[in-house]
Amino acid sequence: MSSNGGLKGFLRKIFLVDLLEGMRLTLRYNIALARPGKPKELCTEEYPKERPRVAERYRGAPRLNINPESAETLCISCDLCALACPENLIVVTSVRDEKTRRKVLTTFTYDTSRCMFCGLCEDACPVDALELSQDFELANYAPEGAIWDRQMLEEGPAPTRYTR
Repeated sequence: MSSNGGLKGFLRKIFLVDLLEGMRLTLRYNIALARPGKPKELCTEEYPKERPRVAERYRGAPRLNINPESAETLCISCDLCALACPENLIVVTSVRDEKTRRKVLTTFTYDTSRCMFCGLCEDACPVDALELSQDFELANYAPEGAIWDRQMLEEGPAPTRYTR
């Protein structure tokens, strides 16, 4: 029996029976979808034209929130986001204002190439200055474009609109 099963398996491999069965199944589904009057059950998204829906709890591109009344960043330079980050990719620098005796944010850099979008930095912020937004288009041609400065974090990524 083992020689018969071995021969049968050998012949299936030689004549590509599994491949032909898979192609037959694919062709059957494609012909069934092409029939008029039958609803198409395709899952294809026309991505650049139609923006995909993102899950409500999706964590994407980081953003530094600004106060709408004063147009200044909400960040108080406490450095808790950098301490909470397991990848050590956030760098916050500040100077102390002599008049108000408060820290003033000078630079804020965020390396999106190493970020795992865990949300720990967002949770650690006491004033909700840093958030992970719903923006998902983070592709760059150069690694330098993945390191975002304060201005980029406040403005957020501009989505590329593809037109013909």
